[in-house]
Amino acid sequence: MAATKFVLAFAICRLIVTVGFTVVPVELLRLGIEGRLSVETSDVEKASADFGMLTRAVPLAVMEPGSAEDVARLVEAAYESAQGFTVSARGHGHSINGQAQARKGVVVEMSSRKRMMRVWEKGRYVDVWGGELWIDVLKATLEYGLAPKSWTDYLYLSVGGTLSNAGISGQTFNHGPQISNVYELDVVTGKGELLTCSEERNTELFHAVLGGLGQFGIITRARIALEPAPHRVRWIRVLYSNFSAFTKDQEFLISLHEKPSKERFDYVEGFVIVDEGLINNWRSSFFSPSNPVKIESLKSDEGVLYCLEITKNYQHEDADIIDQEIEAMLEELDFIPKTVFTTDLPYVDFLDRVHRAEVKMRSKGLWEVPHPWLNFFVPRSRIADFDKGVFRGILGNKTSGPILVYPMNKNKWDQRSSVVTPEEEVFYLVAFLRSAVDRQALRMLSDQNRQILSFCRDASIEVKQYLPHYATQEEWRDHFGDKWARFSHLKALYDPRRILASGQRIFKPLTAATSDM
Repeated sequence: MAATKFVLAFAICRLIVTVGFTVVPVELLRLGIEGRLSVETSDVEKASADFGMLTRAVPLAVMEPGSAEDVARLVEAAYESAQGFTVSARGHGHSINGQAQARKGVVVEMSSRKRMMRVWEKGRYVDVWGGELWIDVLKATLEYGLAPKSWTDYLYLSVGGTLSNAGISGQTFNHGPQISNVYELDVVTGKGELLTCSEERNTELFHAVLGGLGQFGIITRARIALEPAPHRVRWIRVLYSNFSAFTKDQEFLISLHEKPSKERFDYVEGFVIVDEGLINNWRSSFFSPSNPVKIESLKSDEGVLYCLEITKNYQHEDADIIDQEIEAMLEELDFIPKTVFTTDLPYVDFLDRVHRAEVKMRSKGLWEVPHPWLNFFVPRSRIADFDKGVFRGILGNKTSGPILVYPMNKNKWDQRSSVVTPEEEVFYLVAFLRSAVDRQALRMLSDQNRQILSFCRDASIEVKQYLPHYATQEEWRDHFGDKWARFSHLKALYDPRRILASGQRIFKPLTAATSDM
């Protein structure tokens, strides 16, 4: 404890000198912080960057909290200080544009320590620390034969991080995003208050925080809904050369979400193959040499193919009937004949598929490079225009990574959350998950992203960014549209000094540690 207090005192003294705190260091020490506050170069450097590697912002200190109370005490100190400082929660650091950074503030490393998870088998839910990774949540719940209902494609993300955005994947059409599968939260507001919120308690805060981009509070605990976990997954891919047939089949499949399990698939995604784009990226391993069809030999309009990716979950006892169920459902689809690619694997292996690919990419030095990703929701009525202008237009044959495209049902999203989606009942996620191996590639992909956004604007395609990033508050106002008034009101209510999540660049902090917005 003495060593911890010494480190904390040193850190506080540095903050006082740099920022001009008026809070006496001894008063902060009496807060009884259990964790660690560091100004070590290695800790600060790690918190200065993120997965995107597109921006860098140096904090003054990094906190590894020992408890939710530590987070509350830190934020309260920022709120009560004369000049203040910003605080940003950081999970696995998988943001793209510095959203979890805190220039001249304090970054809270929420995933720095593992916490005990409690699984409520009878109630089918689990209580988890906000910094816990989804892969660890999965492992803990599987011990009880249970698992969360909705996922992201990559499990090495923090619970608080995905719930601050939405959390989407191929299960979203059926279960909704991850934020639609939360029963309760513990949240530290921008005033340093540690509050429990749910549908029945502090309801306004509950819905504000879900998809709220970290603007209203730091999630320290989440109660996540569970369901019985399947044993295995039949993973299927089929190919299309016609975009209309591709989207028609996707929309048909997500329309079956209310059907019994045996009459629908459990996961529906799709992606675009632009010339050799798929062959050379981390999703191509599915198409093994043992498959009889050569992808590059298929004819397609303007060099573009579309891949529908679907799965069917099942238990060991249903192994004898799974083929029959899948065959019946595939007969309803209009894909290119003889392009059915199938594999069968344990449920965990399917959910953790991207991490296995990550390991391979790291071994080749292809993971820790800039990632100029671009994600947005496109209204169903304009997805064909988007295909013509972007997939078969702007992209050419330059992809440098996966391009996802799949639909979701709006009625699976709670409109009381802070997330903004298109007005239509069906909308598509389009995700350009590209990597830049050098500066020239980064310039090319960044220019291409700008061209795509300009095309949408000029064609009046009202897209809504997912994992949004804007440079001005005017752009943020346009993004939130009718939700802006409520969003800004709740910011004033729960974070009046604009201490939290300044890396999002939505509101200029009302502190000495202002962000260069």
